[in-house]
Amino acid sequence: MIDHVTANVSDFSAAKDFYTQTLAPLGYSLQMEFGESAGFGTGEGIPDFWIGSSSDRGATHVAFSAPDRAAVDSFNGPPGLRPDYHEAYYAAYVHDADGNNIEAVTHRPE
Repeated sequence: MIDHVTANVSDFSAAKDFYTQTLAPLGYSLQMEFGESAGFGTGEGIPDFWIGSSSDRGATHVAFSAPDRAAVDSFNGPPGLRPDYHEAYYAAYVHDADGNNIEAVTHRPE
């Protein structure tokens, strides 16, 4: 049900060091970085825990897995490919009343 979660951090470098050390005993390691975003995972697929320091992301970012692009199209945000992540990343985003960023995403090609 949950594809990934992103925690917004105020000091990216310090947070990256903290989570690298804290998550290591659980089998997690730093898997990907995009600017001031870092993804942690177990090496099986796409990272499922992220940190980032973006003011437009909202307090928390939660991405729910969608079964296909039609489900993403039905979500309450403008859908589209996000090739910066990977060629089949298809998602839509909305913000709730508290500013949290909620996403529907599928990684399946059309």
